[in-house]
Amino acid sequence: MSARDRILAKLQAAPVHSKPEPDVAGWFAGHRQVESTAEKAARFRQCIELAHAEVYSVSRGGWLQKLWEVLSAKQIGKLLVAPGTAHGQRAQTELPALGVACPAYEQPIESWKATLFHEMPASFTAARGAIAETGTLILWPDEHEPRLMSLVPPVHIVLLDSANIHNTFFEAMQTEAWKDGLPTNALLISGPSKTADIQQTLAYGAHGPKELIVLMIEESAQ
Repeated sequence: MSARDRILAKLQAAPVHSKPEPDVAGWFAGHRQVESTAEKAARFRQCIELAHAEVYSVSRGGWLQKLWEVLSAKQIGKLLVAPGTAHGQRAQTELPALGVACPAYEQPIESWKATLFHEMPASFTAARGAIAETGTLILWPDEHEPRLMSLVPPVHIVLLDSANIHNTFFEAMQTEAWKDGLPTNALLISGPSKTADIQQTLAYGAHGPKELIVLMIEESAQ
């Protein structure tokens, strides 16, 4: 018998001691106190702004005005949208009259790759939710808002409903029942893309958007 076989035989003959599964839910229950929607929104904002994201408080009906103001301030005249969504359709309907073209992501990437990578200064998507503890946006790309919408244009603008902000990553997974089905790609975004691989100098926009802007819907916003 070889040394390998002897080791495997000992491992197989060793008694198996069952151990109780860790009480993950119990740990998280005491990990963070229960907070109101406003408190979670404030903590999310503080965390993601520390990562160099911009956050604007908007009302449920008035977010398009702030979107236009942001685009105007940054001199952006073209915004990639998803007309198959309610927010994308509204942007495509109202922004052109204000001087912002709103092309749609409506064809396979192979047929307009050059345009997407070189002629789209910004994109507009919605977040499924967010995590207050880490200042993280949760995006679930689909056929309307493919993954590349949030990864390619230099400026990524995200519409977030503060009612969908969770305390922790665990709470988000449990509340939304992620175990019952996930998209091909679930994105967790905690700020603009950045890297310090080159000469240990922090640079933004190396592997994705260099600017992340969040329009956060809050009931208290005017």
